[in-house]
Amino acid sequence: MDISDFEVRECPSSAVYIPNFITSEEEKRILSQISRAPKPKWTQLLNRRLINYGGVPHPNGMIAEEIPTWLQVYMEKINNLNFFQSQKANHVLVNEYLPGQGIMPHTDGPLFHPIITTITCGSYTVLNFIERNVTRSNDNHKYNNDDESLQRESLTHEINFKMLLEPRSLLILKDELYNNYLHGIDEVKQDVLCDKICNYENCERVHKVGSILKRGIRISLTIRHVPKTTTMKLKFC
Repeated sequence: MDISDFEVRECPSSAVYIPNFITSEEEKRILSQISRAPKPKWTQLLNRRLINYGGVPHPNGMIAEEIPTWLQVYMEKINNLNFFQSQKANHVLVNEYLPGQGIMPHTDGPLFHPIITTITCGSYTVLNFIERNVTRSNDNHKYNNDDESLQRESLTHEINFKMLLEPRSLLILKDELYNNYLHGIDEVKQDVLCDKICNYENCERVHKVGSILKRGIRISLTIRHVPKTTTMKLKFC
């Protein structure tokens, strides 16, 4: 795969958008596995719920947990792209978004290797990008994206551009887009496609400005590398 063929050229560097990164059958398997996750695995937030696989990132270090075999398959697909260089993905954050749910603009912060890779399953979404004040320290950013000061900062800025994330697609963000831009999802049940969406030419389908897309249930797999981990590894049945 020549990654340069999938670069999003209508936004600041660097973003890669790969449609159909997984097959329909793989998507069905992922959704089936997530639907069977025990209720205690989920963390309920105000606007969505999530599962950490591999451990819970923490400034003092992530206590590593064994990741299910079915999920390791997709981590390996990401590793094979060599975006993490000599590192390997060791953490997966599963987010569930119901129609009308979203996430406040945020950055992923210093707990991770500065690359985000996200597989979208079930439903599309639209991701907003807002340029942030790069002189502001992000050291106190909270892992679950509940840093109110960072959110207030982002709300004073206009959305610079957006990306349409289709089911089965992979989005990779790094460099300037990781460090200098907030990303978030509006809490709406449908989206009106607009000219701020910068990856139309990368999408699988042809989309028209002004079209209305209704959201369904979206499951996202955000696969990352956490550099700081403890040597103790926990295994859960």
